[in-house]
Amino acid sequence: MKSESVFQRDRYPTGLMLGLGMYAMMSVACAEHPPQPPFSALPQSRLVDLTHPFGSETIVWPTEQDIKVIVQHAEDMPGGYYYASNRLELPEHGGTHMDAPIHFARGTQTLDQIPIDRLVGGAVRIDVADQCANDRDYRVEIRDLERWESRHGRIPVHAIVLLDTGFGRLWPARQQYLGTELRGAEGVDALHFPGLHPDAAVWLVRERQVKAVGIDTASIDYGRSTKFETHVALLSHNVPVFENLADLSGLPNHGFDVIALPMKIAGGTGGPLRIIAIVPEPR
Repeated sequence: MKSESVFQRDRYPTGLMLGLGMYAMMSVACAEHPPQPPFSALPQSRLVDLTHPFGSETIVWPTEQDIKVIVQHAEDMPGGYYYASNRLELPEHGGTHMDAPIHFARGTQTLDQIPIDRLVGGAVRIDVADQCANDRDYRVEIRDLERWESRHGRIPVHAIVLLDTGFGRLWPARQQYLGTELRGAEGVDALHFPGLHPDAAVWLVRERQVKAVGIDTASIDYGRSTKFETHVALLSHNVPVFENLADLSGLPNHGFDVIALPMKIAGGTGGPLRIIAIVPEPR
């Protein structure tokens, strides 16, 4: 009587036996080195979503039309399956979004032309929530940036700078967030919310060569602005701007990364943005 090993060898083709042998060796290797969990490249990190949902309650500029989510299909189909599909109507600069340089600087990059390495990288959070709580029209100044550096160290060259005014926590209450519920030109005249002083914007560009600047208000320029000088200071140097960010208070002051990916609109002056922070956790 043949042994089991000889029986198996005679019964199956040589190629299949070789395949079974390779499978056995791979099984042993996998047992010694089990598959890595998702996000294995981000060990000991948590992901923080800095994006407000897009929908009918999304805050837009007073002169813009509200975002519309139009249900086209939500039904059982004759083929025996369920099918849902919506149509989305929204402005480029509504809700959490990115301003492309072309938005305020002729001849500069459109949304689809921004190099992706400008949208990913190490970031810092500048906390000015106390100042903004006492003054809705506060503008972040160079002294605020220098004060932050005296406590936390120099803002790294090519960092992404996020300004935490505390206003992200007011979303989606339009009156509290914008300072008014009025719409149209009347609404623009009644805006009151913090922003970045143009001198501080120039300082960030010249002295720290920042990649991008984000803020948790409706505009990087404060609400009372009529010349939008901060937009010009940043965008004319191809520094993209992130606006209407969600609550930033859960981020550390530094030592985290940001990934900010907008809808890639050809020729876009801006677009909806999905932005997250990657925050290392203590080991």
